[in-house]
Amino acid sequence: MSSQEQVLEVARRARQAAAELAPLPRAVKDAALHAIADALVAGSARIVEANAADVARAREAGISEYMIDRLSLTDERIAAIAAAVRHVASLPDPVGESVRGYTLPNGLELRQVRVPLGVVGIIYEGRPNVTVDAAALTLKSGNAVLLRGSSSAYDSNTALVEVMRAALADAGGVPADAIQLVPGRDRDSVKHLMRARGLVDVLIPRGGASLINSVVEESTVPVIETGTGNCHVYVDAAADLDMAVDILVNAKTQRPSVCNAAETVLVHRDIAGEFLPRALRALGEKGVTVHGDAAVRAHAGEGATVVEATEEDWGTEYLSLDLAAAVVDSLDDAVAHIRRYGSAHTEAIVTTSQSAARRFTALVDSAAVMVNASTRFTDGEEFGFGAEIGISTQKLHARGPMGLPELTSTKYIVTGEGQLRGA
Repeated sequence: MSSQEQVLEVARRARQAAAELAPLPRAVKDAALHAIADALVAGSARIVEANAADVARAREAGISEYMIDRLSLTDERIAAIAAAVRHVASLPDPVGESVRGYTLPNGLELRQVRVPLGVVGIIYEGRPNVTVDAAALTLKSGNAVLLRGSSSAYDSNTALVEVMRAALADAGGVPADAIQLVPGRDRDSVKHLMRARGLVDVLIPRGGASLINSVVEESTVPVIETGTGNCHVYVDAAADLDMAVDILVNAKTQRPSVCNAAETVLVHRDIAGEFLPRALRALGEKGVTVHGDAAVRAHAGEGATVVEATEEDWGTEYLSLDLAAAVVDSLDDAVAHIRRYGSAHTEAIVTTSQSAARRFTALVDSAAVMVNASTRFTDGEEFGFGAEIGISTQKLHARGPMGLPELTSTKYIVTGEGQLRGA
């Protein structure tokens, strides 16, 4: 069987599973999720062993420690993943929820209700936790999922999917083909998935800019675009400087290898002389290299690591302990910088001025805008959605962290008593 036929075969099975899964009541889906969570914990040793092989290959290939951290699984991380699955089970089921409804003048009763998307394909890079998050969210929202992770996590993903499918088979109620790994390690299998229009209803890419762009540009299947995270922190002239230092350090260093970590700080010129020496020193203590413009470099003191920023730095998602930094003359200049270089993911303002906060939130066109809070809060779990399927930076269908409702479409149910339409 060719690689194309192998991919199409799993897509056909997923389509049948989606039809069986869509009408299932919440109790059946929740029981399946609890079975998956229990199986993950019980199979932890097997999963960690498979993951160790992936990690060893990654180290041999010279992959950065930040990316290896995203790839690595431990017993503790698997327990946390299982807990996230149980959390998804506890969330309200969006399927069947009425979005709106009313009676028309002719007596027809109209309801718009949430329904599953159908078959969802997820294309993602070396984060095996996404394998479980995606499976849990799609199952809860009544969708079948086709998982295509990176080759760097192939053994981990294979073990995770085998454990989850076995749990579904043992529990009964939900077809095991609701969760499938797309066969193949090479790029051909990705291309076949992207062109399985009619079998796959939507694709969601998660990863770096090159992955996302290739899926958006080459896929014939509709795509929900999750964007890269060139996130900004703007420190306003009216900022509480202690708060600003704390927010900046958290946004950059709490977990630098994720999409909601800050990649650029913009500082109002009026407070740059007081703020930057403190901020640069605090960042230096955390091992951050700051790529600064001339005004930033002028404030580099003992304990700070500051290098000259290039034009490329302003648009870079580092995913490491690197941070671009510039001094701006006004809030509007900060917004102009964000609009030029940002990725429309998350931006933050630190200010005590309500008018500045209102202007910033009105002008910044991103999926999430924080006022006096770290960019790291743009996250499905932090927003109370449970594990997220991704963070959308586009404007159609979904924007921001995508939880269960964002994995549904709608249909109209119209009930009448024999009404006929006239001319």
